[in-house]
Order: sequence, then structure tokens, then C-alpha cells
Amino acid sequence: MSKETNILIIYTGGTIGMVKNPATGSLSPFDFSHIIDQVPELKSFGYNIETITFSPLIDSSDVTPDFWIKLANTIKENYSNYEGFLVLHGTDTMAYTASALSFLLENLQKPVIFTGSQLPIGTLRTDGKENLITAIEIAATKKEEQPLVPEVAIYFENKLYRGNRTTKVSSEHFNAFASPNYPDLAEIGINIKYNNSAIYYPTKKEALKIYDKIDSRIGIIRLFPGLDRDIVEYMTSSKKIKGLILETYGAGNAPAKEWLIRALESAVKHNKIVLNITQCMAGQVDMSKYDNGKRLLNAGVINGYDMTTEAALTKSMFVLGQFSDYEEIKEKLNKPMRGEITI
Repeated sequence: MSKETNILIIYTGGTIGMVKNPATGSLSPFDFSHIIDQVPELKSFGYNIETITFSPLIDSSDVTPDFWIKLANTIKENYSNYEGFLVLHGTDTMAYTASALSFLLENLQKPVIFTGSQLPIGTLRTDGKENLITAIEIAATKKEEQPLVPEVAIYFENKLYRGNRTTKVSSEHFNAFASPNYPDLAEIGINIKYNNSAIYYPTKKEALKIYDKIDSRIGIIRLFPGLDRDIVEYMTSSKKIKGLILETYGAGNAPAKEWLIRALESAVKHNKIVLNITQCMAGQVDMSKYDNGKRLLNAGVINGYDMTTEAALTKSMFVLGQFSDYEEIKEKLNKPMRGEITI
């Protein structure tokens, strides 16, 4: 390979790739092989920028686990030819896809940077150009010939976040994402200030490994006052559901109702995983803190600590896809695999 920096843009769909048809005024995707024509500023980098466009393009609302596996395999197939990867993705499920990719790509040693935009790249006030330009620079940046951000990350509106720590917080503001429980990997102003202590750097070089099994038989139970008993008992007893994400109050608390505890105990007894994460934007689960939390702990509920819903869901799907032993599954869920948990 030449010493030229090679960056691969993978356009999967989303607002960022839209331009306005001057004749009709409607928005339609543009050909990303002509990205330099749309964003001529990219010439200033001097990078070799190549593109792959998914066919068909996908609205991020239609993302599925099969899409995650296709994306992971696309990176694997091109891994040796590029120094960094940029994934253009719709914002609605970007945090889910970035979380999933962090688990599907093991021994990752190159940047996989997700970005998108709130306004199409072909509009005057678009945030797409800045997001695209900066994300490419981040994907290409090295120090002593080593990538500066060798992990799955999301860049949006002047902040770089660990992918599996990120959640979408706004449907209308340019700063659409947040990482409430983990420091930003970089902050972008006049200069890019990397937070090296927050970035994961592999200690040894190993070959990239791709996983292609995901078990999506997961349900989410979000607690709220008036939660219906029949619905909970249906979900905890359903043979189609292999795991449950329990979105609890505060530090991991649930109502002190006997029927709820019995339902959760029965689910655990039948080897269903039940993973406890907090509804709060920030903070983490500590089931030993209050009596109502201790009841969940005694029922066999697993501590999800400070995982986002996106990370908890995709990690559960990933772990269930790779392992069959119940104790091993619980062990994997209860400790960090890709920096998604703070313990």
C-alpha cells in the first residue's frame, strides 16, 4: 500500500446524502462517488477518499440486525486497504448501529467513525459538510503512525463520542447526541483536542475478528406507575423472548410488588436474562442501595450499571448470539467488553 492515507466512506443512507433537485425542489440521494464535487474542500486533505454506497439505501428507521452484520462485513472486506472508515448513517438509529458495531468488530485497531446530519448536505445551512469534513480528518489522524482513535465512535456537532456510550437526545438541534456517562473522546473547535485518556488503545496487535450472529429475541420493559401485570407476565413467560432489558427508576429500583418480583424470578429460573439499566439519562444502577433494588438483585436480575439502552440492547443481542451457557452469558453482560460499562 502506498503511504497515501486511504479513507473509505460507507454511505448507508440518511439525511446527509440528500441534495435538492433544482427542477422539482424535492430531495434525493446523490452519487457518493462524486463526493468531491459536492464537498470540494476535501481536496485540501490530500487523502485518497473512496466510497461504497449501500444498495438499496436504507432509512435508519428500517435498520435491522442483518444490516449491522452487512456493515461489519463491509468493513472486514476492506479493512486491509484503508487507514480509517467513515460510516454515513441516519441519526435516528445511529447510536444503535454504532453500539452493535463495537461488539461485532473485535480487535479493532482502526477508526470507524459514524456521522450524519440534521439537514441535507445539499442545503445552504447544512451541518452535513462540517460533520463530514471533521469526521474524515479524525478517521485519518495518526500519531507515530498509529491511529489516534482506533475504535467505533460517533462524531456530531463538534464532539466525538464513544459509539456505545452515545444516545440521540434531540430531533431538531444540531447537537443531536450526548454521552452522559463517559467523557467525550475529542472536542472540536479551532483545533481538535483529543482526550487520549478516554480513548481505548489496544495493547497488542491482533487480527480483526467479525461476528455474524445476533439473537434479537429481546424485549424492553420500561417501568412506569400503573404498569400492567398481564403485560409483564406475558413478556417474562413468553418462550419467544430470550432476554429482557428492564428500564428501572433511579439507581435501579422497581415497585415492591410481589407479582413483579415473582415474574422476574420465573424468567430467570427459565434462563431468560434480565438486565437492569436506569431510565435516567446519567448515573448508574446500584441494586444494593435501596430495598426495592435489593429485591431485584435477589431475584437474579443482572446489573447493567451505566449502559445506555442502545448498548444494553445490542450487547444482549450480541452475547445471546455467541453464547448458550446461561452463567457465561450473565458473566459477559456483567462486565465491560468494549468500554460500554463503567464499574
